[in-house]
Amino acid sequence: MEGIKENKMGTTPMMKLIVTMSLPAMLSMLVQALYNIVDSMFVSWYSQSALTAVSLAFPIQMLMISVGVGTGVGINSLVARRLGEQKQEEADHAATHGLILGALSWLIFLAFGLFFTKPFFSAFSDDPTIIAMGDQYLSIACVFSFGILIEVAAEKALQATGNMIFPMIAQLIGAITNIILDPIFIFGWLGIPSMGVAGAAIATVTGQILSMIFLLGILLFGNHAVNIRFKNFRFRAQTVKDIYAVGFPSIIMQSIGSVLVMGLNAILGAISETGVAILGVYYKLQSFVFMPVFGLTQGMMPIMGYNYGARKKKRLVSCLKLGTIIALVIMALGTLIFWGMPEQLLAMFKADTQMLVDGIPALRIISLCFVPAAMGITFSTIFQAVGMGFKSLLISLLRQLILILPVAYFLSKFGLLYVWYSFPIAEVVSCVVSILIYLHLYKTHIKRLDETAT
Repeated sequence: MEGIKENKMGTTPMMKLIVTMSLPAMLSMLVQALYNIVDSMFVSWYSQSALTAVSLAFPIQMLMISVGVGTGVGINSLVARRLGEQKQEEADHAATHGLILGALSWLIFLAFGLFFTKPFFSAFSDDPTIIAMGDQYLSIACVFSFGILIEVAAEKALQATGNMIFPMIAQLIGAITNIILDPIFIFGWLGIPSMGVAGAAIATVTGQILSMIFLLGILLFGNHAVNIRFKNFRFRAQTVKDIYAVGFPSIIMQSIGSVLVMGLNAILGAISETGVAILGVYYKLQSFVFMPVFGLTQGMMPIMGYNYGARKKKRLVSCLKLGTIIALVIMALGTLIFWGMPEQLLAMFKADTQMLVDGIPALRIISLCFVPAAMGITFSTIFQAVGMGFKSLLISLLRQLILILPVAYFLSKFGLLYVWYSFPIAEVVSCVVSILIYLHLYKTHIKRLDETAT
């Protein structure tokens, strides 16, 4: 069994391999985007203060996810490369280290949840109701964050072996659990007392913990290309270093989004409150375009990591080419939707007249960034897959921070409409830089791989 699973990423026709490995991740990420919106909707129905409290908690939750996903990316890259190199024991150690690192990450958020949530909310609000609600919500989310942190580590270890189905099932378990429990706990259905925002937090962590239990059961008791070995376990400094060589830049990358939104909100807030609302709507809508591409790259990463480790140049390059084409098609369709029906998209959020006037051109202009973003995202993935996480970090910093915020600030001097052009400008420049970095990577590393199979 192990031999079959190892050879899958080195022998299966590339298009079939990409589709079979990416589709489950794409579907699970779409589900993730859906239930995030549903979660916010239920909270907003409870009260506006509840929505404000949960919104203020968002940066910490994003940081939590950033640590989990970033570490997971490092696990995925290392396990896939070691499998490709036929180094089974090292692949096993990498997966085991990953689970333990996920558990250790939890201790940071446990401490924050026990001691720092109230001071955190007090720094952003003087409203005692919002502070109390936020403290309730975030303390529960942090104290029980071991669910999401260990679940992501297990998910990435499985994905590195070519197994994308079980991670998708785990996502569905978490999403469905959250969606079902949200109204029950928030509003007090089925004889359960109304718990408000605390109920929303409990619903979320319950879904995460159930997902974790499911994946741990699969990893520990199933038959896979990696084996979790806790017996006689000892930390290997080199393994931890190898995981975070890719993982730490990814953690930073994942955290950039929160900084970007806060920066853009500050710029837009000085011009128009409507602009801030439009940005918020855009980020909810764009998740349904970007999430499939991120799911695609989740499937591509272990394929590229495996074939890089196995020194199969043609398959590595083929994966990048085909994956980029698929990403471009998805993003092009997204652009057409944003251009063709911006009014309908905004109407989903009960946009008033002013929001429609400003929002329709905004969505059309911003969507021009989708196609070049596809290139930046897929090229960042190959940098991660081959263990060059800092190159991937550079592209993400260019896309989401270094370029867009200064450009947005400069263009804001000419009016709200011009701010939106910062998105396509940043993505085009980042796309060019990513191509140049890849060409250098190809000449210095990929071109020299000893091709033993096609």
